[in-house]
Amino acid sequence: MPSNGQIIETALGRITAGYVFPEKATAVDTAIRRRLAAGDYDHLDGRALCETVTAHLQEVCPDKHLRLLWTDRPQSPDPADEDEGRAAFLDVLRAENQGIRRVEQLDGNIGLIDVRRIPYADTGAHAIGAAMHLVAHSAALVLDLRECRGGAPEGAAMWCSYFFRDDQVHLNDIYERSTGATRQFWTAAHLPAPRYPDRPVYVLTGPVTFSGGEDVAYTLQAHGRAVLVGERTPGGAHPTARHAVTEHILVTVPTARTVSAVTGTNWEGVGVVPDVSVPAAQALDRAVEAALAHLGARRQPGLSGRS
Repeated sequence: MPSNGQIIETALGRITAGYVFPEKATAVDTAIRRRLAAGDYDHLDGRALCETVTAHLQEVCPDKHLRLLWTDRPQSPDPADEDEGRAAFLDVLRAENQGIRRVEQLDGNIGLIDVRRIPYADTGAHAIGAAMHLVAHSAALVLDLRECRGGAPEGAAMWCSYFFRDDQVHLNDIYERSTGATRQFWTAAHLPAPRYPDRPVYVLTGPVTFSGGEDVAYTLQAHGRAVLVGERTPGGAHPTARHAVTEHILVTVPTARTVSAVTGTNWEGVGVVPDVSVPAAQALDRAVEAALAHLGARRQPGLSGRS
């Protein structure tokens, strides 16, 4: 079992080599080494070590993706592997139905999809498509992201793709430090279920909504394609690699930066601000009320086609 010093050295190596803002990585390295030399981590182990180091990392650099994490699933650290955490996340996605908790038809023909994780596009496409098939004929849709803890940028782009007419919408860009390249994300040309471009969409958010869940909410809001209902999200916008440090400790390193094609920025540190601010526990009821009111107004004589 590596010593705490070895664990921290390995984690700092990953951070300095990969963190999207190199100057901040240097400050992190200096601060954590100072604490290590002072003996701040000598008597900690397991989760306590991870929690303490994470708190100290975020004192220097308040990036909520920059963490030391304990995992019960044994890892196999391999310096040649760029992202040892992918296999663990794939296991989680398989166990959690690619992040889709439930699909339901509510009164008034309002569809509801409860999403807890954002999967990789290649492995999650069929599950996302199955959910969208089930709501294809609804009059309005509620996308519940209140318990969505994150996921893959490609999966976020796929979710968003369903709410636009074609593949001509530039969603956002991601700048990668390792290559210096910027990758553009556009709506997908081909989807395994019908698109949902012309009906009201309400996205529920809360203090648990994070990372990939925030991506979906922010992007749909920025493009004027959804009304956000609930609470401000925590604010984690940096795509992140997970690296095994020991069998049970991962370091998560933000290696890239998301930039909205609409706003020119992102939600890092500030969160996604809902259009309708209510406690998260009340967000579903409020969204359904808004959807029913909207649909009722459209059906009134003389108001057909108005939003």
